[in-house]
This record gives sequence, C-alpha cells and structure tokens, in this order.
Amino acid sequence: MSDTNKEVMDLVWGRPSGGGVPVSLFRRWSQGFVFSEAERSALEQFEGGPCAVIAPVQMHGLTCVLFILTEEEQRTVLCSTLSEILESACLNKTQAFHLATLPRAKTTDSSDITDSHPEPESSQPTDTPTALAAEELGFERFHSVIQKRTLRTVGELREAVLSLYDTWKNKFGVLLFLYSVILTKGIENIKNEIEDTSEPLIDPVYGHGSQSLINLLVTGHAVSNVWDGDRECSGMKLRGIHQQASVGFLTLMESLRYCKVGAFLKSPKFPIWILGSETHLSVFFTKEMALVAPESPSEQARRVFQTFDPEDNGFIPDTLLEDVMKALDLVSEPDYVNLMKSKLDPEGLGIILLGQFLQEFFPNQDSVIPDSFPVYHYNGLKQSNHNEKVSYVEGTALIMGFEDPMVRTDDTPVKRCLQTKWPYIELLWTTERSPSLN
Repeated sequence: MSDTNKEVMDLVWGRPSGGGVPVSLFRRWSQGFVFSEAERSALEQFEGGPCAVIAPVQMHGLTCVLFILTEEEQRTVLCSTLSEILESACLNKTQAFHLATLPRAKTTDSSDITDSHPEPESSQPTDTPTALAAEELGFERFHSVIQKRTLRTVGELREAVLSLYDTWKNKFGVLLFLYSVILTKGIENIKNEIEDTSEPLIDPVYGHGSQSLINLLVTGHAVSNVWDGDRECSGMKLRGIHQQASVGFLTLMESLRYCKVGAFLKSPKFPIWILGSETHLSVFFTKEMALVAPESPSEQARRVFQTFDPEDNGFIPDTLLEDVMKALDLVSEPDYVNLMKSKLDPEGLGIILLGQFLQEFFPNQDSVIPDSFPVYHYNGLKQSNHNEKVSYVEGTALIMGFEDPMVRTDDTPVKRCLQTKWPYIELLWTTERSPSLN
C-alpha cells in the first residue's frame, strides 16, 4: 500500500481504534451511482452514510437537466456532473486531475497506487475489472489495489470520466469518486482547509459525512463552517464560505439554533439546495429562477442587519445602528443617526427591531419572488419514499408576508428547514404526507 493511499484512508476514515473501520460501515459506503427505476434522473442510496456524496452529485446534476428519460442521457449527465465537481475541486486549472480507479484485469497484480497517463480512447475499457470480484474486496484489500490515473487537461478528464461510467455505477463508484476529488484537490490542501484535521471526513462510528466533506463537494472547498467569510475566535481563524455557491445548503440545525448558514450557501446561483437533518441529506429544488435573482435593496438590508445580529434575535443594540447604516451606504451623520434612534426606539429600550428598520428605510418594496411556485423534494433512500420507490415529491410553495393572516400548514422538519431561508413559507405537497428529511 502506497503512502498516498494511506494518507487518503486516514483523511477519510481517520485511525479508528479496535481493529479498524467496521465491516458494516464500509459496506454501507460501498455502492455506485445508481439511478432509480421510478425516477430516471434520481440517484438511489442503498443505506445510510453516502448521502454526503450522493446528494451533492444529485444536486449538481439537477443544474444540467431535471427530468431525463434515456440511459444515454443518464450516462452523459452523471459523467458531466462528476467532471464538474472534480473541476471545482481543482485549485489551479493548470494542474493535473487525478482519478482513483480499480486495476483492469491485466494489472490486478498491482498492490500500489501508481500514476498513469491516459491511453488512447480505443484501448480504454468501459467496464469495471473482471478479475477483481467486488464482493470479495474488504476494506484493506480495496484500498491496496486502487490506482491513480492522471489527466492533464479538462478535455482529457471529461473523456476519461465518461469512459469509466460503468465504474461509477458499480459497487465502489461512490468511494472511488470521493477519492478522485481528494486526490485532485490535494490531501495537504484539504488538511489546510479543515478546522480539525483529527476529525475524519467520514464518521468512523456512524458513517455520516462531515460538514467539510459536504462543503468540499458543494463548493470545492473543505472548510468546516457554513457562514460567509472567516471569523476570529480566541485568536483562531475559523474559515467559512468565500463566494456564492452554484448550488446551496440549508440545515435543520439552524432552526434549532446550532448554526447559521451564510448568504453564499443560502442564495446560490441555481434554485437547488441540499437540506440537512441530524443524520441525512436530501435535496429541495424548483425551476423558478426568480428565487436566485440578485438581491433587492431590502433583501440586502436584511442580510446586512443580520450580520450585526449573529444570534438571530431580530434586533440589534441601538449603538450598532450607525454601523448598519454605513454598511448600507445610508446617510450616517451622527445627528441623523440619533434622530433615527429616537424614531425607531421611541420607548428608549436601547434596541432597533429588524422589521421597523426595514419599514423605515425600505418600505413597500415588491419582492421579485412569485407568491407561489412548483417545488420538488428528493430523498435517495428507498425506505424514505412512498412505496419504497425513489422519486421526486412534487408540491407548491407559498411565500407569505409576516403580516399575512392565514392558517399555517403543518409544522414539519422540511418546512422548518426551509424557513431558515424563507421565514413565512407554506408548503402544499401532492402526497398525503410531507416528504422526509431522514
């Protein structure tokens, strides 16, 4: 086993005591990218754990096409999606890409990761190796036979990924793709981004993917936090998200006040979001591009105000009003600021409420978001779907104003998760029960 191989193992699985990674945990992660028979563009997850890879791939794939029918289209979209994620993980477009693959039949004696350059397409097999029965590969043996294939250009990468379609579909496809991302990004580069390098990307006990792993596949950066930019804490730099993501992330943990997702993940370029529960990842999406339109002045003001209200109380101390007004390029002369303090806080409580601030400076601004629009939810686990068939659950979202008098729909985990972005969202699903986050 090569040193590179050992480093990848330690980064992903850590160094579990008591005999290594449990067989059952490795088995749960040993699956390929398999499309559902019931929904030809939906990937299926067999057991808990690999949603940390499958959900981001599903989400990126939805930016290409929503509903595909033919097997050839499945092949094209999956391979294009895997290539795009690998490209986003590549720090410098002039550096090489690396694919983790199993050896072909004629090279099964290899027990080391070796660098190999792409051969002509005509000599590239499209099937997984026949000499290595996937069922017989345990954790140690699997990691000892992985080979590293190096590609120098994006064109070579895309051609190679397409030629390996059957590899991605078969038993170790998810892990081989994950290792390809790690090798392309660079092990040291990932360690430099992760907050706690002793924490493996996959929990060695429960098998859940870490936030660093999710962020790596969603944004190309393995940072451990979901807020915008970096923060200082006791002299330590805590790294967050540094630019608008193509696809987003929302989490039930925010509704429970364990964290706060920043605007770069909450407001992505495409209206597609991973939804995180305590133990699983699913995907929420819509075709309504107005949801990711540029911020209106009032939306920008809300976001800026909330950066001064990190605990999400809905108010700030009046001493911060001047800073908020400056950040929004509003008139911030001391006399005017004092006048606004008196108007926004007539009882002298020493606080400025978000609602009153927006009403004073950004009144009657029409939102570009439509009142209602079709939405879809994806959960890759069979047991979490109706009749155990992985398919999209369709519904209608209604975005209400905080003053709208209306009977609210049920309080479900998926709704609580979405309310971290749209506080007054209501959901009407076409199914008898709300889709599951778990």
